[in-house]
Amino acid sequence: MFEDYLSWKPFFDIVPMTLDDCVEMSELHGQRFPRQWGDGEFQSLLLQGGVFGFVARQTNAFFSKPFGGFALSREAAGEAEILTIAVSEKFGRQGLGWRLMQAALREAHVRGAETMFLEVEAANAAAVGLYEKLGFRKVGERPAYYTGPDGRRSSALVMSRVLR
Repeated sequence: MFEDYLSWKPFFDIVPMTLDDCVEMSELHGQRFPRQWGDGEFQSLLLQGGVFGFVARQTNAFFSKPFGGFALSREAAGEAEILTIAVSEKFGRQGLGWRLMQAALREAHVRGAETMFLEVEAANAAAVGLYEKLGFRKVGERPAYYTGPDGRRSSALVMSRVLR
């Protein structure tokens, strides 16, 4: 019995994002990025045409349904982009980023996008590695694009993947 408890792992469903998710998305965004997007910013984006997203909700929790992460995207005129994606640190390295990205890629394709774009901090090796495994390739770089909490500037990689 005790061994079962030690081997317990959370299970997550990847479900379409709703306006009800905006507060939790804002909180997680603030934990993962230097500039937190407010829940009003997320609401405003979700109300725009072509914007869609997915959240990871734990399904085997006892008392609540912990929020594991989200991916927010937009599709327009045959192109899609990842606006932002975040996975909770406590659920990192469990494949949630992969699953959220797969959901966004599928939905973008269904909506008619032929290419998906994203920007990522060049120094974020884990994210760059994930995107490369998903088939994204570097198509550009924006020097000194991001400003960290310490004021240091870092480059953004622009990456894309063909969806056809």
